[in-house]
Amino acid sequence: MDEDKPTHTLPKPVVNASVTFDPSRMIGIIKRKALIKDLASVYHAECLNSCQELLALQRKWDELCEERRLVEDSRKETTRPPKRSKKNRH
Repeated sequence: MDEDKPTHTLPKPVVNASVTFDPSRMIGIIKRKALIKDLASVYHAECLNSCQELLALQRKWDELCEERRLVEDSRKETTRPPKRSKKNRH
């Protein structure tokens, strides 16, 4: 095998000089570009809305966890010592 020779060759681009500029194709491209921008802005707005909803849910969850932690801490503080103390055995 010769390593100097490529095993495959790339096709050469075809240049057709008879193709003329067609402005209707440009109009289609511009319209598609505008549609893509509109779609992107709608998608962005939906993403922002979802993020805001998620943030609100996270805050609510954090508040519930904080309340639960405070209740558990208050229960620990209000536990009574035993009525009878254990006597030390010698």
